[in-house]
Amino acid sequence: MNQQQISDIADVLWAAEGGRVPCAPLRERILAAAAGADPVAAAYAVQQHNVRRRIEAGARVVGRKIGLTSAAVQAQLGVDSPDFGVLFADMAFGDGEPIPVERTLQPKVEAEIALVLERDLTHERHTFADLISATAYALPAIEVVGSRIGNWDIKLLDTVADNASSGVFVLGSRPVKLGRLDLVNCAMTMERRGEQVSGGSGAACLANPLNAAVWLADMMVLVGTPLRAGDVLLSGALGPMAAVAPGDQFTARIEGLGDVRAVFGN
Repeated sequence: MNQQQISDIADVLWAAEGGRVPCAPLRERILAAAAGADPVAAAYAVQQHNVRRRIEAGARVVGRKIGLTSAAVQAQLGVDSPDFGVLFADMAFGDGEPIPVERTLQPKVEAEIALVLERDLTHERHTFADLISATAYALPAIEVVGSRIGNWDIKLLDTVADNASSGVFVLGSRPVKLGRLDLVNCAMTMERRGEQVSGGSGAACLANPLNAAVWLADMMVLVGTPLRAGDVLLSGALGPMAAVAPGDQFTARIEGLGDVRAVFGN
């Protein structure tokens, strides 16, 4: 793996973020930087380069997001597993708190179930029981995804390098224990000012959001950064994304969890 090329690709994404100007797709450059090694590992190396940069600048890691949990999106990108990105404290917004629309490049919203941990997850292989016992509560969430890649022209390597196309996220404020939820059959609707723009259920997320959470817990141990108590896990979209325009207001309703609102400035 060519570390200089990894650093250069990370610089392109960093500049796109800072300058608010999307860049060209990076997948061919990542393939070249892999130099015969696993190109997905090279893409994660790009991601980690900018994660370290943010931490060195004072950012605080508060959890992870899981992407590519939809079978349709996996088919579109030609993959058969999810990916992950890192969540920072400055990405978190409260229910109804105004979000500057320029905070995320090319923003789109999707409704998700967030899990908040009360125990570390350090096993090499986790089970549903491990995740259930480690989860303090669930919250309704809206993830505002964004892409530093122009026109969302992405494949797997692009989105992995781009911190799984992370933007910001909104959490509801009514915690619910997992025992009170039907994670598979819970219905989700998302509206823009009263007009439905997305719908789905827990089954849309790898058949069960806990499948996504188990995958993430195992992956984080594999890469040497196990999930810890207090971490927020965005488990994956329950329905299609909707594009964001200045002034938009979205309300996501998840059965058993209630509502959460994402409000954007003009």
